[in-house]
Amino acid sequence: LFIDSQIVKWNLDAAIKSFKGDKAAKVVIDRIDVHYQPGHGFTSMGETKEADGKFFISDNKFSKDRLLPVGPLHPEVAQMIDITGEKMKMAGEHTTWPEPHDAIIVRRDRVKTRQVYNLDDFPLAVKDPKDCRVERKGSKVTVYLTSQAPTIGLREFKVKRGDEVTIILTNLDKVEDLTHGFAIPKYNVNFIVNPQETKSVTFKADKPGVYWCYCTHFCHALHMLGVFYRLRSGEALQYQAFYVLSVWEPSAPQREH
Repeated sequence: LFIDSQIVKWNLDAAIKSFKGDKAAKVVIDRIDVHYQPGHGFTSMGETKEADGKFFISDNKFSKDRLLPVGPLHPEVAQMIDITGEKMKMAGEHTTWPEPHDAIIVRRDRVKTRQVYNLDDFPLAVKDPKDCRVERKGSKVTVYLTSQAPTIGLREFKVKRGDEVTIILTNLDKVEDLTHGFAIPKYNVNFIVNPQETKSVTFKADKPGVYWCYCTHFCHALHMLGVFYRLRSGEALQYQAFYVLSVWEPSAPQREH
């Protein structure tokens, strides 16, 4: 079937009869073409005790001419087949990652997801913008931030060169799908926080220079963006919620924006 690029529907009772020598048993009920080379297949609710025999997913290994070529690596195609009747019918298809291996089909009523997190589930949650602050213990600095479209709770934070910096960010928005992002690319920092979620990141402020801070997930018409100053003198590292980027060398005067 991999070579034929087909999915076949079998009659198990007839297959047993054929195995026992019944030459008249009709084993194959139907065939349907898939595109191309099916590698893995899954039925609706097939991994539960409630398998219903309604749909089949064919994870295909090659898309070939099915999609526009977007480069040397092509996406593949997963195809959903209605298997309820004697004749199978193609119900739909979509692109999937190369080398697809796993899938499940479940009824909609079985999918019960949380749309907004519970703020109290996060011990480090910053529950009010007034609680935004910077705490220092030796060379370790913890920055407590809130995000609420389109602002971040602190306009700036400062640390010394060589400090270990931990940023704790809580998304105070309660609107479904209103996700915020936080990124400092040169420090390999990039994460998102979903509504009412808290996340943190730790890095060492050891690279002099200028670093943009981005909200990487669109949240508002006044989408958040900031700047991150790392001064060679080791006296200031700042995050600010406006669209300005500046850097000062030790011999240069510091300017306010």
